[in-house]
This record gives sequence, structure tokens and C-alpha cells, in this order.
Amino acid sequence: MKEEIRIFMRVSFFMPLFMIEWHRKGDSDMVHMKWLILTVGISLLAACSDEQAETVDEKETAPVEEQAEETPAETENANEEESGQAEEAEQEEIEKEEVEAEPEPQYRLNPATWGVEPIADAPAEAVLLTIDDAPDKHAVEMATTLKELGVPAIFFVNGHFLDSDEEKENLKKIHDMGFAIGNHTQTHPNLTTISDEQQKEEILAVNETVEQVIGEKPKFFRAPHGANTDFSRALVQQEGMMLMNWSYGYDWEKQYMDPAALTDIMINTEFLRNGSNLLMHDREWTAAALPGIVEGLKAKGYTFVDPHEIELQP
Repeated sequence: MKEEIRIFMRVSFFMPLFMIEWHRKGDSDMVHMKWLILTVGISLLAACSDEQAETVDEKETAPVEEQAEETPAETENANEEESGQAEEAEQEEIEKEEVEAEPEPQYRLNPATWGVEPIADAPAEAVLLTIDDAPDKHAVEMATTLKELGVPAIFFVNGHFLDSDEEKENLKKIHDMGFAIGNHTQTHPNLTTISDEQQKEEILAVNETVEQVIGEKPKFFRAPHGANTDFSRALVQQEGMMLMNWSYGYDWEKQYMDPAALTDIMINTEFLRNGSNLLMHDREWTAAALPGIVEGLKAKGYTFVDPHEIELQP
């Protein structure tokens, strides 16, 4: 429509000129003028047609940037595929961590002596460190010391030290440093003096709290004062924990509530031998003595058993 208007305007522009020329020359030349007008009109039409053709050609030959548009279904499928791949990768990572967290057993506990014994080619000159009554006041400090020294241990916890958020956070710190966590009952009673139901509450309450804090139940159980009952033994086995006592310990005796004295007795006692299960507590003097105890044991040729490498008996 725009081109037709342009043609009309061009023809209209020349028409007055043709009319003037026609009157000037007279009727005899009328035929010639008609042919002239016709010729000019055809020429103008041809010119306009050429312009239109060029415009069309330009439009047809102009480069077009192709951009594939995804349909909603394709986008949804792609998102589902990416989500599936992410979940698969996450599951593989979890399985990898589980494998790394559960190494092949290298030691087993001897219930007759409460010491550890090597399986196959594991080093025989090794001892197990255990710390009770955590996390009272010094457990995080002791865990940090052991971590810096590259020495593993079991921290046996009491539930009454896990009441506040700060205490729970301390337990999590100890666990996150790689240490095994054991159950040492809720309020530290002598199990032989309370009922079966009370024993059950003492043991299960700690399991529940520990699992809430670190995401797993304790794998070891140590009764306060080493006093177990038939009921506690059966419950511990039912809960999938390993019953554990100790070979020797001294830090609750008055004469050894001193870092130097405690260090000396822990590394020079007659009870120190291959596989000894060493008992210590969350105490100020024990925390201070801990570096000397570790270095003294190393000087005697002992290595340290990783609790994660102890075979859990069915």
C-alpha cells in the first residue's frame, strides 16, 4: 500500500507538465502525448517494482541469528536429569565417607583383660587411650591436645554434662575432631544399686542425646566404677555397643592429682604392657599431664590404637 501511494505521487507530479505540453502543441500531438504518459508511468512502475524486489531480497538474504527455544517439557526434563545426577553424586559421596569412616578392624577387645589385641599384622606394641566424664570442663582442651599430637582416643560422656547448648557444642567439637564417643551413663550411678528400669534410663538417655548431637549412637559403653549388671550387659549388647572397662588408671587418687606425679605413674606403672587400656578423666591435672603421658608412651615404643579400628563384637 505504501508503494502504491509513492507511485501515485510520482505520476501526479509529472501530469501537470504533460498537460501543459499537450495544450501547447495542440490536438495533433495528443496521441504522442498519450504514449509519452504511458511510457513514463510504466517506467515509474518498473522502478518501484525493482525497489520492492531489492527490499525483499535484502530481507531474505539478511543473516538470521538462530536461537533454539526450549519448551517447558524440555526444561523440566533437563532439570530432572540434573537433579538426578546431583543426587547420585551426593549418594556416592555419602557412601565414600561411610567407607572411610569404617576402616577394616585391626584390633579386638579381650574381655578377660579389657586390653586390645592385634588382628593379623597390626602393631602389638600399642595402647588405647580413654577419657571418662566428658565433656565436663577440660574435654575439649584434651581433645585439642591429642589432635595436635595425632593421637586417637575414646571420650566417654555423661548425660548430665550435655544439658546446655554449649555442652552439646563441646561434644560436637570433640566428635568433629575425629574422636570416638562412648556412653558413660546419664548421672554416673553405680548400676548395681539401681533398678533395671533405672539402668535402662541411664543408658538409653545418653544414647539418644549423643545421637541428636553428632548423628550417631555411641559404639562403646563403660559403666561407672566398672560395675556392670546382667541387665546392663544385655542392654548394651542389644544397643549394639561394646562393653569396656580398663587396664589401669590413677588420676582420681589424691597422690596423683598432680601433673608430674600422674605423668610418671602412667608411663612407668607395672601394668603398662602391649594392648593396655588406659583410663583417664576430664580433670585439670590430667589435661596438664596429657602431653607428657603421650610423649612418654611414644618414647617407650608404643603406638596408639584408633578406636574406629576396634572390632565390634556382635
